[in-house]
Amino acid sequence: MKFSFAKPTLPKSGSVAVTVAAERSLGAVGQDLDQKTGGALSRAMAAGRFTGKKEETLTLLAPSGVELERVVLVGLGKPEEIDALALQAAGGTALAALDKAAEEASILVDLPDGAALTGAAAAAEVAFGAKLRSYKFDKYRTTDKAKKDQKPSLRKVTLLTDEADVAKKVFGTLDRVADAVFLTRDLVSEPPNVLNPATLADRCRALEEVGVEVEILDPKRLRKLGMGALLGVAQGSANEPRVVVMRYTGNPEAEDKRPVAFIGKGVTFDSGGISIKPAAGMEDMKWDMGGSAVVIGTLQALAARKAKVNAVGIVGLVENMPSGTAQRPGDIVTSASGQTIEVINTDAEGRLVLADCLWYAQDACNPRLMIDLATLTGAIIIALGGEHAGLFSNNDELANNLTAAGLKVGEPLWRLPMGDAYDKEINSDAADMKNVGSGRGAGSIIGAQFLKRFVNDVPWAHIDIAGVAWSKKDTATVPKGGTAFGVRLLDRFVAEFHEG
Repeated sequence: MKFSFAKPTLPKSGSVAVTVAAERSLGAVGQDLDQKTGGALSRAMAAGRFTGKKEETLTLLAPSGVELERVVLVGLGKPEEIDALALQAAGGTALAALDKAAEEASILVDLPDGAALTGAAAAAEVAFGAKLRSYKFDKYRTTDKAKKDQKPSLRKVTLLTDEADVAKKVFGTLDRVADAVFLTRDLVSEPPNVLNPATLADRCRALEEVGVEVEILDPKRLRKLGMGALLGVAQGSANEPRVVVMRYTGNPEAEDKRPVAFIGKGVTFDSGGISIKPAAGMEDMKWDMGGSAVVIGTLQALAARKAKVNAVGIVGLVENMPSGTAQRPGDIVTSASGQTIEVINTDAEGRLVLADCLWYAQDACNPRLMIDLATLTGAIIIALGGEHAGLFSNNDELANNLTAAGLKVGEPLWRLPMGDAYDKEINSDAADMKNVGSGRGAGSIIGAQFLKRFVNDVPWAHIDIAGVAWSKKDTATVPKGGTAFGVRLLDRFVAEFHEG
């Protein structure tokens, strides 16, 4: 879908969305449209009980006095609450309302006095929200594509604003981030017969086009590195594992050249292994590689917008399958750190993958900090639902900065506790540690405690995205399916705390 910017002149035909603040407050151009239609907008708002609340919509078909096919009123909320997130939501809401209306449509960014963002910045944020909502993953659908009544027709959206040229420039950066979000959503949405460790590693090669150095570690190299924890997870599958190292050097002259490191769990399909999962819902386990997809998307975003930062992304890619060669409950594996792990539950495999990747990140990259992302535990869904990702950290400043970045982009984190009492739960009588605790309590915390044993003193954060990686319903800027939760968060985290 193409997005462009133009002066706020009402189109002579077609469809247009008009932003409306709370209490039915129309901006100057919106008031002009209301007059041209003989007050049709005002009457429709009153009759339809439309007040301009955030994400509220009202559609007028073929209003008199103008040649427009439809006018969609989109609520912004109270003027003092109109920030970047509200504007993105308005853009996404408008896009959804206009999607089947025509091939081209316009969005009039008409803001009231008192809005936190105005002009070019506001128009760019509306366009950003509209683009985020425009995402579709339908490459495998054939019959529905032939049904015109089900096929969206919108191809071009024009944002109407007084500062069109500046808005276009501001949107350029946001557009690159949106492309990275789309890449992540694409990867998470792919079926596991298409996306396996080798093919996902190959897709990482595309990042070379934006200046990312990509190194793929094959099984022979992984064995040489002693990654017994990761290899143990992979040994039941016919698809061999990979670890991909992605390096972006955006600030070679930095006084501190140590990179920010992002580490992602990439289980391309998780059957649970010998500790096999129930059949119901197992198809969702194609997105157990969501953490790796976020890391890949983040590196894409940073490189595409030429962020002044040195960053490395490391993703451990495996498939967890039951077979005659699969890892068994009771096996003891030796991790890259030299620590031994008693495998009690083969479905607690993501932490085994991350353990070796976290150790490799420290050994090979000397990072200033490490952030890992993983669909690690079902327990985090019980604790936080689909509204927040779980955050664990050994560093308060890092945790606070990540939380702040998440709030600004609408990807909120909730920090959970860690401590010695939890850590003792993974002590093993047979090895240095076991991969699960003795009971069902505090499952997400136990997983984080396990990872912490491979971190040493490096500032580290673990983000459990199991509850937020996939959405079962549409929201203003996230269509049902893969969310790419974490890409915008990490991009903002870097922009505010680690660039320059």
